[in-house]
Amino acid sequence: MASSLPAAPASATRHFADDLRQRSDTALAALLRARPDLAAPSPSTLRSLAARASSRTSLERALARADALTLQVLEAVLALEPVFRAPPGPDTPGLSTPGPGTPGLSTLGPSALGTEVVTRALGGAADDREAVEAAVHLAVEHALLWDAGQGTGPASSPDLRTSPGLDELLGPNPAGLGPHIDPVPDGLAEAVARALGPTPGPPGTGAALDALLAEAPGGARAILDALAWGPPVGVVPAAGTRPRDAVNWLVTAHLLVRSDARHVVLPRLVGLALRDGHTHRAPHTRAPEPQGRSLPAATADAEAASAALELVRRVRVLRRSWDENPPSVLRAGGLGVRDLRRLAAQLETDEPTAAFVVEVAALAGLVRDDGEAPPSYVPTVTDWDDLDDAVRWARLVEAWLTSRRAPWLVGSRDDKGALRAPLSPDLQRPWVPRLRDSVLGVLAEGLDGETVLAPTAGAVVEVLTWHTPRSVPPASAVEGLLAEMEWLGVTGAGALSAPGRELLPAAASHPADVAGALRAVLPHEVDEILLQGDLTGIVPGRPSRQLARLLERAADVESRGAATTVRFSPASVTRALDQGETADGLLDELAHRSPVPVPQPLEYLVRDTARRHGAVRVGSASAYLRAADPTVLAGLEHDPSLAGLGLVRLAPTVLAASVPAAALHEALRSRGLVSALEGPDGRVLVARRGVTGRAMPAPRSAAAIRMGSGSDVATRTPDPESLVAELRAVEAAARAGARARAEAADVAHSVAVPGGGVPLRGYRVVPSMPAGTGTAQEVTSGAAGQAPPASPASTNGSRTAAPGSGAPAADHEPGPAEDDPGTQHPADGLALLRDALRDGSTVIVEVAGHTGRLERRELKPLNLDGGRLRALDPDREAELTIAVHRIASVLPTSSTP
Repeated sequence: MASSLPAAPASATRHFADDLRQRSDTALAALLRARPDLAAPSPSTLRSLAARASSRTSLERALARADALTLQVLEAVLALEPVFRAPPGPDTPGLSTPGPGTPGLSTLGPSALGTEVVTRALGGAADDREAVEAAVHLAVEHALLWDAGQGTGPASSPDLRTSPGLDELLGPNPAGLGPHIDPVPDGLAEAVARALGPTPGPPGTGAALDALLAEAPGGARAILDALAWGPPVGVVPAAGTRPRDAVNWLVTAHLLVRSDARHVVLPRLVGLALRDGHTHRAPHTRAPEPQGRSLPAATADAEAASAALELVRRVRVLRRSWDENPPSVLRAGGLGVRDLRRLAAQLETDEPTAAFVVEVAALAGLVRDDGEAPPSYVPTVTDWDDLDDAVRWARLVEAWLTSRRAPWLVGSRDDKGALRAPLSPDLQRPWVPRLRDSVLGVLAEGLDGETVLAPTAGAVVEVLTWHTPRSVPPASAVEGLLAEMEWLGVTGAGALSAPGRELLPAAASHPADVAGALRAVLPHEVDEILLQGDLTGIVPGRPSRQLARLLERAADVESRGAATTVRFSPASVTRALDQGETADGLLDELAHRSPVPVPQPLEYLVRDTARRHGAVRVGSASAYLRAADPTVLAGLEHDPSLAGLGLVRLAPTVLAASVPAAALHEALRSRGLVSALEGPDGRVLVARRGVTGRAMPAPRSAAAIRMGSGSDVATRTPDPESLVAELRAVEAAARAGARARAEAADVAHSVAVPGGGVPLRGYRVVPSMPAGTGTAQEVTSGAAGQAPPASPASTNGSRTAAPGSGAPAADHEPGPAEDDPGTQHPADGLALLRDALRDGSTVIVEVAGHTGRLERRELKPLNLDGGRLRALDPDREAELTIAVHRIASVLPTSSTP
């Protein structure tokens, strides 16, 4: 049965690499920005860029960022591409060319696979065309689609094709449609063409199917309908049953095709006819609306302000706690479980919240590993204490916004079963910033004037699934990010707050704007405390910075809320005295900030605690010096030459020193005092000569972790415009070199020794052959008298003088092999192989044999994966597999009309 596909063109003159090469510099720069992996490392040529853009790794990254509509467009183009592309010639097994008068699909429908065809194939209405056009434009800009048409004008209709290698990622059955197989049942191609045409008209695909199934046995249409929307593969029923008879009839009518003894497959055109020409049921042009509860914006802002103040307070408590008792660093890096539990009790919260406070403080550079052996976490010296609450919060939230850390994983176990700890290096995730921006974008969609939407985690995941169907984020990550936003104050009661809106990518706000946004929603500060007779005090609002410092030193918080209740105790007053306060100074400051006089019980408490404070003094000494005779030690503490020892007299016969015992011993010996070292028991230590071992420092832990983008190792990303200019310059240089080599080859052909001499060494000679006698082989000139063999690379029929023939060389256009630029870049060869694999054409492959000699063979690539090329040798009618590293060069074969 004749195929209803159009006849094959004379030659394919445009490939994916040609499309990239013919793009403008602005379009190439936009491609490098949209797919930054193409620019790192920098490609050497535009063909290398095309090979990288069509590689599996790069395509997977690009598809991971594509939304549902873009994927539908890619599937539709991939499904319709073989239908609109011309079939192979009559020599290809299993396919036949159209007979005389047989209409092809492109003659009844559109002449090219353009945006209009894609819109109709997706089942979209007129209102969806703009969204589909935008998706097509985006896919072309990202080099997921390219224009295979020859039109160059702005009004020319594009002929869309998918990027090479995309069919391997989208699967063999795009959109659930089976393979495109000949022969096609009569009338089916015309019906599909009318369905995809600009003005669909009767009879439709349903009428064509009814005509084909007029004599079908019962159940045949039900079998086709079951396979219509995929998967297109079905199991053959048992023999002797009615379904088996129906399947056999459908196979005979070419409505089904046997793939093996147990399975049948629905051809692509039949599937399109069953779907009325549609590849999808409906286009997913818009993301689903997030579901959740609505609440006033003022409520969200108030809750966010409260959370922001609480976070700032907890970070302040964390720094004070670690300044007094620095926790040790685990050997594998991170904070231990006991230290985390102790900190959670001090922060008056649970362990996940405490872990997040530790992480965000480290991201902002407020705590870090001290680098000692053994290491500990200590607060850093910053201007943190001199800033107001809004600026402090801005520093914390901006450090969190660019971080690659995943604090919600704290407490879970890794692949080895180890518990993940806060500040552990195992919490780095490179995709966290992108997911964070996506979640913020979903929250921003719920803004509606005076009300805001608080979506659930499931609703956010549903929206993100539409944006990145091939890279759906885990629900636990989304829930963790929403919890972090609640702790930070980016959201309030689950809805995006006014300070959180300043963090949106579209806002691009300065840090001062972020602080100002929080300052606008914070309650006013108060600078007074109501002192009461029961040793308590009430702050009616948000305390000012000075009042907060006073209460932090001299009182303990009992409750927080709209008002803060504090209690004075001997321990809290002692803490203030330890920090340099005096009884009179503390009472004067409390009296200045209280609208009522200081209660007598509080005054008695402060003065009594101050009277007992410092009755016993504690100091430290590194070594001591004692003698039986007080005259031996007389005047040593006043000796200027011993001032560096820090000598202090404790008793007439005892001096204390601030230096180690060994240093003190050497200093006294140098002064002339014959001292001796003694142990804790008073016995004199005996000095032994010999080699003493050196204590090695403890191994550095992994606690010097990379926190966020600020401390990440900066990788140089080339500027897209500069990189495009470099690629253009390389291409221009390559063309100039090719022209120079072609001119040199012409000179080599003309300078030949008469009488069968030898051409210049190093140049290639193409012997002349009568037209129609086959192809000519080009060889590198060898010894004198050797006849050059025939070459498979020159098929243009050009005549060139044979060496020694005496005939003049004809005007000659160098073929692909003669325009050899020398050593071929591997990416160029891979790009040619992918183009040939996609078009089903042959290429000239130069392979290093087992002996190291290069062998040229004309091959038809069948598969390129895993570093191996599987190809068909048409001359030997055999398949062979070649390791890619053995391929020296790949050259395209010339087309014959």
